[in-house]
Amino acid sequence: MPRPSHPQTPTRMLHRLLLAGAAATTLALGASAWAAEPIKIGVIGEESSVAGASLTKAAQMAADEINAKGGVDGRKLEIITYDDHSSAADAVRAFQRAVNQDKVSAVVATYISEVALAIEPWSARLHMPLITAGAASTDIPKHVHDDYAHYKYTFMGWLNSAFIAQSICDAEQDMLVGPFHMKTAVVMSEDAAWTTPLDEAYLKCLPKAGLKVLDHIRFNPDTTDFTPIFNKIEGEHPDVIITGISHVGVQPTVQWHDQQVPIPMAGQSSQATTSSFWKDTNGAAEGVITASAAAPGVATTPKTVPFTNDYIKRFGDTPAYDGYTAYDMIYVLAEAIKRAGSTDPDRMVEALEKTDYVGTIGRIKFYGKDELYTHGLEYGRGLVTGVDIQWQSGKQVAVWPKELAQGKVIFPTFVKLPQQAAK
Repeated sequence: MPRPSHPQTPTRMLHRLLLAGAAATTLALGASAWAAEPIKIGVIGEESSVAGASLTKAAQMAADEINAKGGVDGRKLEIITYDDHSSAADAVRAFQRAVNQDKVSAVVATYISEVALAIEPWSARLHMPLITAGAASTDIPKHVHDDYAHYKYTFMGWLNSAFIAQSICDAEQDMLVGPFHMKTAVVMSEDAAWTTPLDEAYLKCLPKAGLKVLDHIRFNPDTTDFTPIFNKIEGEHPDVIITGISHVGVQPTVQWHDQQVPIPMAGQSSQATTSSFWKDTNGAAEGVITASAAAPGVATTPKTVPFTNDYIKRFGDTPAYDGYTAYDMIYVLAEAIKRAGSTDPDRMVEALEKTDYVGTIGRIKFYGKDELYTHGLEYGRGLVTGVDIQWQSGKQVAVWPKELAQGKVIFPTFVKLPQQAAK
């Protein structure tokens, strides 16, 4: 027999409507609470380092701008900063704390390759998206390429060492080989993880650029007296010294100037990318050329100059190269989270792999799963190449590439150029 139905009395109907309304309200409150919950991004930097100090500042600046425009789908970005004191062990502890205690959704970290390489396995184990902001070792993308399933959470926010070397070789050919008829070089690099592939690339691309490599010197980053090194180099009579220095910078620059070493210094000097370098060296930086991500007053993209000016206004100095990259990577993460519609790590990785974003350093894209430098920053004209700057009268002047140059290369009077040396 069919079950008799109960009449829908006004009281019963009201009760059901109230229950339905309460459930809908609960769901709405839950959804709005989730939407209001901030997205936490961990930023691990080197606060006491000349080159690393602007990393965390620029990241916070990007988050503030994003939040001022409504955040990411209504959710605020919350930057949680950590100082690793340039220590791999401290960086690993900071990364673990960021993930396990502070519940971040992603991490932007470090300009030091040894630190990045120490964090990278933890990114794999904890399934935490990690973007390095300045570390350059080619081993970082190699791990992703060789074991994608585990290491896919790591991305590089700056060019790897092989591309830095290629960019420098391209620059030296245009700036030194052509105009100044330079033909020989000595490579002088600190002994560090990032310079091993850098020097390997130097030794291949410098001769192709027209500079025969007379010697290849690697020194301990703890070196304080560069006199024996400079004496050795002077004895070989190269036209230029091509550097690969980041952990050091002030000491060799001051001694190069004070000893009136008659050979120009170019290449990569990461500390020379900061505006404080002139003061730190008491003006000994005059004439030093270094590769960098961007430069003051140089419109690499429409975003470069506004960011640089805002950074100077807020912090009183210009950003180092990793300041530009950290700023861009916060925007890259925000866009990836928005595209993914989630902070789920795997969905974020998929979204990051589709990145095509114009930042302060150029058009940012990452190499794919099957490419050699998986998740490394793509290099090339129309993408990211960096710029070369020279210290001239207390200012950083862009001297390469030609289309972005603010002036021509000028060397101190104690530097002897090939034409002068021949006289």
